Amino acid sequence: MTDEENIVLQAKGLRKTFTLSRKQQRIERTASRVRVAVDGVSFSTRRGEIFGLLGSNGAGKTTTLRMLSTLIRPDSGDALVEGLSVVEQPARVREKIGFLTSELRLEDFFTPNYLFDFFSRLHGVPQEECHRRKAQLFDRFGIGEFAEVRVANLSTGMKQKLSIAVSLVHDPEVIIFDEPTNGLDVLTARVVTDYLREQREAGKSIILSTHIFSLVEKLCDRVGVLIDGRMAACGQLAEVADGLSMEDRFFEIYQRQKGGEQ
Repeated sequence: MTDEENIVLQAKGLRKTFTLSRKQQRIERTASRVRVAVDGVSFSTRRGEIFGLLGSNGAGKTTTLRMLSTLIRPDSGDALVEGLSVVEQPARVREKIGFLTSELRLEDFFTPNYLFDFFSRLHGVPQEECHRRKAQLFDRFGIGEFAEVRVANLSTGMKQKLSIAVSLVHDPEVIIFDEPTNGLDVLTARVVTDYLREQREAGKSIILSTHIFSLVEKLCDRVGVLIDGRMAACGQLAEVADGLSMEDRFFEIYQRQKGGEQ
């Protein structure tokens, strides 16, 4: 299989703007009513790799992932997931992807068992396959003994692991995770990163956003550096780092980008 044939997701010139309220204008100290969140972002991901979107808060990472996941529509540009357009074929794209976001709120009243079954039905997963996937994921993340415990009584780490499980009920080919280890203790974070490595070995295409340099260095095969909504650097991790630590390289790119805007 050629490198071109190995591409699973391809973002092409994604752009997204938001209209600011007067209150937001005051908070952001700007006279402009329009904020450009993502400005012409392009990149591609391949089978069996982890692609990291690295940037500070407000760089456009979450907005980019929300466009890729069809939660919001780009103002211009498009992205193809296994040849399907997020703009023209969003329902079919959602069949191919699993998206974990901090905005996923699991209802406190329900149990892991109920939620897994519910999300399985949403994705049209046959009952037998649902039972198999549940057993596999609950065992992998240690959810089994809490299967009938209400979400309200679960720890933060267990809620995160349950969120991952329900995001992957349909065994998607593309896994999109927004800050997957944010707020987790070191043990739970290790479970999550180990699982992402396993999914890479299984041939999945994984995109994750993060502001944690060490996570990129440990997990990612390729990385894109987002600064103020623009892709400032993109490529193989070693190429982007260029002999530096990812932290040092990021600040070098950041200072160069900011210097060029002055």
